[in-house]
Formats: sequence, structure tokens, C-alpha cells
Amino acid sequence: MAFLFLMSAAWAAPPAKAAQPAAPARPRERAVTTQGAVTAGGRRLAYTATAGTLLLYGAHHQPTASMFYIAYTENGAAADSRPLTFAYNGGPGFASALVDIGGFGPRKIVWPAPGQIAAEQPPYRLEENPDTLLASTDLVFIDAVGTGYSRIVGQGKPRMFYGIEADARAMSQFIERYVHRYHRWNSPKFLLGESYGTTRSAVMAQDLVARGVYLNGIILCSTVLDFPTINFTAGNDLPYALYLPSYAAVAWYHHRLHPQPASLAALVKQAEHFAAGRYLEALFAGDALDAGGRAAIAARLAQLTGIPAATWLRARLRMTLPVFMRRLLGPEGPMTGRYDARFTTPELQPLSPRPGRGAAGAATTAIWGAITASFDNYLSQTLHYSSSRLYQQQSGAVFRAWSWRYRSPLNALGSGVGNLQSRNVAPALARAIGNDPGMQVMFNNGYYDMATPFFATQYTLRHMGLRAGLSKNVHWYMYPVGHMLYVNPQVEPVLARNIDDFIAAATRQRGNEAR
Repeated sequence: MAFLFLMSAAWAAPPAKAAQPAAPARPRERAVTTQGAVTAGGRRLAYTATAGTLLLYGAHHQPTASMFYIAYTENGAAADSRPLTFAYNGGPGFASALVDIGGFGPRKIVWPAPGQIAAEQPPYRLEENPDTLLASTDLVFIDAVGTGYSRIVGQGKPRMFYGIEADARAMSQFIERYVHRYHRWNSPKFLLGESYGTTRSAVMAQDLVARGVYLNGIILCSTVLDFPTINFTAGNDLPYALYLPSYAAVAWYHHRLHPQPASLAALVKQAEHFAAGRYLEALFAGDALDAGGRAAIAARLAQLTGIPAATWLRARLRMTLPVFMRRLLGPEGPMTGRYDARFTTPELQPLSPRPGRGAAGAATTAIWGAITASFDNYLSQTLHYSSSRLYQQQSGAVFRAWSWRYRSPLNALGSGVGNLQSRNVAPALARAIGNDPGMQVMFNNGYYDMATPFFATQYTLRHMGLRAGLSKNVHWYMYPVGHMLYVNPQVEPVLARNIDDFIAAATRQRGNEAR
């Protein structure tokens, strides 16, 4: 009877509520510090390396992303007078390991030179970097969301980070959070971006200055601010003219010019003059250009590039970058690199309409193994930072999800049909300089960079619309190397010295103004 009573009571009881899933754990910030030393700038410099994460927050202070960074700070330096530089790579979708152990951090990879096949294989060497920028500035290398160990968390959504404006807002918030966390508000501040990182820097500069975070300087390496200047599309003749000086420089490097000019700089000046003059006029004329005019232009193009005039005529005087890369070294020759045209790679089928190679390209093939293995080893063995996640050197998912829509400060000038969005961020940089007129800007470009050609950068700079008198804030440097300026060991010391001098001058200028 007792048993039946208990059973009936159980049947009459309301059903128990299903267990609710536990709320996801709130993401936490972490930091691991180690000590190191490096000889740079003529002195032995002791530093603290901090590898860690900072959270980004949404409008209601809910975590949206966890951003990974590596900071190198000089021990014993006064924070108020010690410059602070935030550095990052581009892509979109690339982590910042390249600009850290690739060239600017206190330790660096020994890069293979063009043709050094054995040096492209493990084991790789990581050594002290006498050319580290730590000689003149503390450094914070940031991985954009979706790269490295940076990831979306909590209430975050891809649209909050994967786009020109969204990415810049996220990086700007990181900078504000970092200077707040580490009490660096009064430090002289610099941005250093490579490749798409230069695009990011322009938009970030406008954003940061609008927030009251003024910058002493911006360091741009392998710049692209106006994307129509480098994209070969039907009806857009500008890239053909803007790429020509780079074609000439690469032809000079590979000894395809007969006779071979003695001076690279002089050859480039000739190519720039022709590209901006007779060549651009010929392209503008289109089919109205007569046969004699086409033949004369093709002959001059052959002199500047080493590619036969007949090929230029077949191309209607318009040679896209992939065609140039395949034709420069002859129909049976290897293909030049895009990021660094000093490197070459063979084609599987030279007569195929499409390049018969992998997606990586010559320069990437030469260095990718070294950066991947060396950085993962450096993180765990030297910085003692471990994670269950794999470090994302490059994310195709981020690139595919990227929104290229961008509303320029000059969009109001537009008219016509369609909802065309500008992909020119140069006006954002011009606005930032106008609102922060003490800001200095440094352009660093490589002669053999075929991803962001230097003449396109010059064209963009000349059309940026800076206020009168502010052009003195812009500084220009050229180097005999490709896209990753630090890959050439003869160039890296010169590049580092120029950046050190730029930082010192920009910091000194602000100090003089304050007095």
C-alpha cells in the first residue's frame, strides 16, 4: 500500500523542468609576460614581451571579440616620453606575424634569398634583430579579428569586423583599450601598416582623431589607398599606366633590357614620364589611335619592359599583371612573383591560357614555410603562450566574407545612377591630417612590388587633396625589394634607420610645439 501511495503521488506530481543549458562562459582576457634583450641602435636593450588578449565590446558592453597582441616594451623607459607604435599586416585576412618576426620585432627570421631553395626548407633560424624598431619605439603587434588568435566571441557577428569600416572601428577600439589598460595615453603614438594594413591605417587615422586619439605619425609600407588604381577592369585604363614603371623596374632586375640601363632610378623616371604622358594619351585614344601611333607606342613599351612590341600590339597596348608575370622571362621561362618579382616559379604548362601554378605565387612559396613554423615555435617556446587553437596566419574565410563597401568623406560629390561605393580611402587620411595637422605620414615602397605598385601610390598621393602647406608632412622612400620590404637583408637596415629617424623627428616636433 505504501508503495502504491508513493507511485500515485509521483504520477500526480508535475513533470520536472528540463535542465537549461549552461550559459556560455564569459570570455576572459589573459596575458603572459617574458623578458628578453636585444642589441639595437648601438645599445643593449632589455624589454618585456607581453602576449595576450583584450576584449572588444558592443554598444551594451557585451563582449564581441577577443583580440590577440604581442607587445614589446623597453624596461625602465618613461611611458610619457617613450613612443608607442601599433603594427599590423593586411590581407584582408592576414595575421601580423610577418611584420613582427619578419622584420620589425626584436627577433627575426633569416629569410631565404631568391633562388636559395635549401633555405626554404626547415629547420629555420630565428635570431636577434639588430634592425628592430624597438630601438626607437615600444611595439604592439595586433592580429585583426579572424586571424592569429583573434576571434569573434559573445555577441559578436562577422559583419562587425569583416569590412573596411568595421575593421577600422575594431582596431581603433583595441588601441583605445590598450592605452587605457597600460596607461599610455600620453605616449607619442604611431600606426604602422603593411599592404591592406595601409588601407586600414587611413580609415583608422580618421576614426582615432575623431575620438580624440591624436597620432604623431603613420608609417605605410607597400601602400594601397585607392583600389581602382591597381585593379585591371574593362574601361579602366589607369592601372596600365600606373603599373608600367614597376614593369620596367622588374625587367631591369632580371636583365631583360638591351642595352641594360646603368641606373634603376633613372629608368624608372623615364618610365613614369612616358606612362603619364604619351602612353596614357594612347590608352585614352582607344581604337581612334592609328596604326602608326600604336606601333610607336608598342616599340617604346618594348624598350622599357623587354617584352616584344608584337606582344604589346596583340595585347592592344594593355598588359595586365598576370600576363606580364608570365611573359617577361620568355614563353618557356618561369613566372615572376607578384609580391616580390625578384622571385620566380616554374609553370606546369606555359602554353595554358591560365597560369599553371598554385595559388601561393613565387614569393609566398619561398617564405611561407619559414613564417608558419618559426612563429608557432616562437609563441610556445620563447613567449610561452599556448592555446588549444591553431594560429591562423591567413584566413580565406575572412577574405571571402569581407565587405568592400566604403563611404568616403567625399561621397557627397558623387552623382548619377546606381549606388556606387568608393574604394578610395585617401580622403579619410587627408581628413585625419587636416584635423591633426601635426601628424606626419611616411610612405615606404619597393621597386619590385607588383601587388601595390609604387607609381599608383604616387598618383594617389598627388590626388589626395591635402590642404595647402600640409604636403610637408608627407615623406617618401623607395627600396630595391618587393612587397615585404624587410625580406632583403641589404634593405632592412636602411628601412629601419629611416623609420627610426621618422619616429624621432615626429616625436621631437610634437615636443617642440608643446614648449
